Amino acid sequence: MQQISLSGVRGSNMSLYIYNTLSRSKELFVPLHAPNVGMYVCGPTVYGNPHLGHARPAITFDVLFRYLKYLGYKVRYVRNITDVGHLENDADEGEDKIGKKARLEELEPMEIVDYYTLRYHKAMEMLNVLPPSIEPKASGHILEQIEFVEKILSAGFAYESDGSVYFDVVKYNQKYNYGKLSGRNIDELLETTRTLDGQNEKRRSVDFALWKKASPEHIMRWKAPWSVGFPGWHMECSAMATRYLGEEFDIHGGGMDLMFPHHECEIAQNQAGLGKSSVKYWMHNNMITIGGQKMGKSLGNFITLDEFFTGNHPLLSRPFSPMTIRFFILQAQYRSTVDFSSEALEASEKGLERMMEGYARLQNLSHSETSSIEISNLRQKCEEAMNDDLNTPIVISYLFDNLRIINSVHDGKETLSQSDLHELKSVFNLFIEEILGLQTTETVSEVLDAYKKAVDLLLNIRLEAKKNKDWSTSDKIRNELTALGFEIKDTKEGVEWKI
Repeated sequence: MQQISLSGVRGSNMSLYIYNTLSRSKELFVPLHAPNVGMYVCGPTVYGNPHLGHARPAITFDVLFRYLKYLGYKVRYVRNITDVGHLENDADEGEDKIGKKARLEELEPMEIVDYYTLRYHKAMEMLNVLPPSIEPKASGHILEQIEFVEKILSAGFAYESDGSVYFDVVKYNQKYNYGKLSGRNIDELLETTRTLDGQNEKRRSVDFALWKKASPEHIMRWKAPWSVGFPGWHMECSAMATRYLGEEFDIHGGGMDLMFPHHECEIAQNQAGLGKSSVKYWMHNNMITIGGQKMGKSLGNFITLDEFFTGNHPLLSRPFSPMTIRFFILQAQYRSTVDFSSEALEASEKGLERMMEGYARLQNLSHSETSSIEISNLRQKCEEAMNDDLNTPIVISYLFDNLRIINSVHDGKETLSQSDLHELKSVFNLFIEEILGLQTTETVSEVLDAYKKAVDLLLNIRLEAKKNKDWSTSDKIRNELTALGFEIKDTKEGVEWKI
């Protein structure tokens, strides 16, 4: 592989190849302005509890963030919060997802946003996902989005219709290639959607909203030159990415489900408004599935991260720790599909326990005068795997292979010199903790299991109190747990509880 040397960067490790969705090939990573790297990743729409589908892109790009920093790059990592503009059907119709939730809960939209953003951050912290450098919210960048829409209008690639502004996809495609990221053909798109033409304010159904005029019942609205309304979902990422990373930046990441229409529309917006497509490398993680079907809120088959951590879901046999979830995701290369099952999680848990036990044993090994076994190429092999499009399962397999060395030294069958033992400890620490982000502290699953048992114990004491007609004790336990945020429900089958 070609190697390059850049100022401030680990030259010997600079043969990093990443799969660029735009070119459909692995490409040598060469930043636009080394040693600086600009990376933008689409964050959550915060209208519900974070689930396993949120965990995968967060962990994938967390590992990339960690590895780029290990290589010596100065990374500005921007991950947005979508708190306005994302409509129910991921297109231009329907109610705003957050507005709808606010209406159902009889709360202000920003109450919904703050509540679920906090829960997302907490889940990310438990998964040991590092915070991004900048985490902008769409609602905090309305002016930037309005200015961007004005640029596209001035360039002639958008039109106003009854207070809304739409991107003219056909006109854009005459000069540029709409669909180059996703591989969609505009003629086919027009063919499959032509029956919808003329049924709304768009010229063509393939056109997408840059700004939407707010209906009377729409809660979130801002004043713009065209109407009182709100920005289109795609606009926020174009505006915020270029606001913090410049008109051209290195990496744009997100889930594969965002490739079309979201990321395709971003490219079109950037090209139309700025005269450049902005992003050099597009990276997409694949989906997590259940029984071969994508896991997601829209399909109603998702499992929240809290449910994983507590075990309160019919598909789960018991609670699973955040590190088990992280390890489960890292056991697959990020571009491959991961099919969820409780059995698969149990297997991941056993694998993680085995690795961490070996890692702990490594810390207590004693060195000898000489080594009877070769370990010098472990660091190189792990780096080569990471350089091959972040192949974390191969890194994990190399670490597992070296557990045999650790166990053999522990059992007195092999020896390691002081320098080799130091190198082995260094490599394991680097890849387990710093790059893969697996924590070695007391497993959260053990804590949560003890926590669950403690709650069950209290509820059993309450049950005995009820049997003995000790209503004072029974009510006190229920009231105290309720005050702490627990929801207690007495059923014919027994007591159910959740947070």
